[in-house]
Amino acid sequence: MCGICGFYSKRDISMEQLAAMNNTMKHRGPNDKGTEMYMGKDHYSVGLAHRRLSILDLSILGHQPMNSVDHRITIVFNGEIYNYLELKEELKDYPFKSTCDSEVILAAYLKWGLDCVHHFNGMFAIAIYDREDQTLHLMRDPIGKKPLYYWLDGENLVFASELKAIMVCPGFTEKLRQDYLVRFLTNQYINAPDSIFQNVYKLEPGSILSFCRGKVETKKYWDVAKLYEEKKNTFQGSFAEAKEELKKKLQRSVALRMISDVPLGTFLSGGYDSSLVTALAQDASEQPVKTFSIGFEDKSHNEAEYAKEVAKHLGTNHTELYIGEQDMFDLIQDLCTFYDEPFADSSQIPTMMVSKLAKQQVTVALSGDGGDEFFCGYNNYKMLQDMQKLDSVGTLVYDVCQMPGFKQMKLMEMLPGKVQIVAGNQENPSKVQPFGLKQSQVAEKMVLGDSLTYRFPDEQQFVEKDWMIRRMLLDMVTYLPGDILCKVDRASMRYSLENRCPILDKHVMEFSFTLPHKYKYHNGSKKYILKELAYDYIPKELLERPKVGFSVPLDQWLRGPLREELQTYSASNFLEKQGIFAPDYTAKFIGRYLSQGDKGAGSGENYSRMVWAFYVFQKWWAQYRNVIQQ
Repeated sequence: MCGICGFYSKRDISMEQLAAMNNTMKHRGPNDKGTEMYMGKDHYSVGLAHRRLSILDLSILGHQPMNSVDHRITIVFNGEIYNYLELKEELKDYPFKSTCDSEVILAAYLKWGLDCVHHFNGMFAIAIYDREDQTLHLMRDPIGKKPLYYWLDGENLVFASELKAIMVCPGFTEKLRQDYLVRFLTNQYINAPDSIFQNVYKLEPGSILSFCRGKVETKKYWDVAKLYEEKKNTFQGSFAEAKEELKKKLQRSVALRMISDVPLGTFLSGGYDSSLVTALAQDASEQPVKTFSIGFEDKSHNEAEYAKEVAKHLGTNHTELYIGEQDMFDLIQDLCTFYDEPFADSSQIPTMMVSKLAKQQVTVALSGDGGDEFFCGYNNYKMLQDMQKLDSVGTLVYDVCQMPGFKQMKLMEMLPGKVQIVAGNQENPSKVQPFGLKQSQVAEKMVLGDSLTYRFPDEQQFVEKDWMIRRMLLDMVTYLPGDILCKVDRASMRYSLENRCPILDKHVMEFSFTLPHKYKYHNGSKKYILKELAYDYIPKELLERPKVGFSVPLDQWLRGPLREELQTYSASNFLEKQGIFAPDYTAKFIGRYLSQGDKGAGSGENYSRMVWAFYVFQKWWAQYRNVIQQ
């Protein structure tokens, strides 16, 4: 787990400037650093830099940038190739010098070329410079665990694990993607391939970008939509056989992720996914596994007591930390340093807290991320199933509301909120994205200029008719990489902690595509097969309870200690100078929000998540405005 950056450019970028870019990511790799530069043809030069968090082969032999023995290729690499020992045996003709997975990537590329990526089982962002054809290749893992940004500026390319490394690159003064702000305010994150800047992109998960003297080619090597269509419902066995096969795949996945030359543990919330991962890890370990949980002083949001019971049952070495509102609040000032692109999923804050706790004892932590998306765990999946049954009725209500008389009297706005959602869901290319409509309508009035719809266009690639399944697929390419994995990566790397997700093993994900949906959602039970597998290790009574999750008191913060700062960011004169938001409307909207107290809760009038996103953006803008053109 590390940080990488570099360039392929005609610009005059010095070794010192490359080192400065690299050092913005010291938290991602505090153990070692390296920079190299090479001259190419047509006045191009190539620079590669690396910050190392040592996990495998802690010696100097793991130093990067790393060259192949013939000096044909050089790589910088962030992540882990979990099956590297198997690949190393397959590539034994290569004269290996180290015991780390980075060198296995070199050997794999020399043997298979870009097809090497199909052999990797892991999480990664890789940059390979091939001197033979003077091409720089960027690769990102199938589901997007590891981040990789790139800036295309005419004939020049700059890349980095984090945006701030690009922002300090010589020549960078970039324009905001102001048209994306409605989508950000509504959804709280920015999904690949987009970024907050024009001409700066995130390499999409499962993709390869090749750059040679100004020419760019990209291709997908792992595509959720295609893989699902190829594999769906191909598993022909019984539920018991499916459960046993899933168990074997998860056991192998966990075992691979426990390979480490540094201390390792797990995040344990007490929910199904983290409990199952922890149980499998403990089952594979001869010693008690270190487990970590955050507890909340607010009993209504506290799951620590359940996690403690699970840990006791499994026999782990458990550590818990109870935190209060002030503990979380204290992290706000650092958010934009480590989330250097606007990001407003507030559960980032407790995720940072549990990462800080774990780092005191371990350098690697396993988590249960991915269970909800691949095995049908979110409540909105059931809501969409119900909405699909009412779709024709919703269309009828919508048509009635559009009749001249009813439209004039704004009949739609008089209907109950849930009816409005069903009736207003008339955009066929985005049927599984009905939520957030009211918030987006407000956001459209707040943001100046033209705006993208809040709905992600990614839904159009899926031909699946079942709304529940289609939303799961959509979340795999939007919410999971854009929000969940981004949140965990930045929160854990803030404390130089490597996070590994066994459920997001390539073979586990692909196996989930083969399963009948009834194995995932059965008689109202979400994540059915995962739950049944978890019960093999943990008593049902310890796991069966409503999901709580990490909760942050946004309303109390925004209307309390953050009130004055929020008022400053939303004042008409401030907004006029900024030139991003409509001054009068935005000032009045934030003013109404601050004066409502808790009256709007549950009525559809509560916009705390969107106001938080506005606050986060403004705080980000204030920190980075010196490099921003509008």
